Amino acid sequence: MAKMLEMLGLILVAIMTLGFVGVLQPTVSAGLSPLFWICAGGTLAIIMYRKMKRKQEEKD
Repeated sequence: MAKMLEMLGLILVAIMTLGFVGVLQPTVSAGLSPLFWICAGGTLAIIMYRKMKRKQEEKD
């Protein structure tokens, strides 16, 4: 599960970067579009979830 979350996070960061730079221009506007914020929020949620799980494992 951890590897799958890492891959998903990497994919979200890649999409976020491509959307910000403007490579996805015909379908998504470049810059701080909703796609950028959705990917950034998803990546942040994965980071927080992994940190919470590590802290929980450390406790046990």
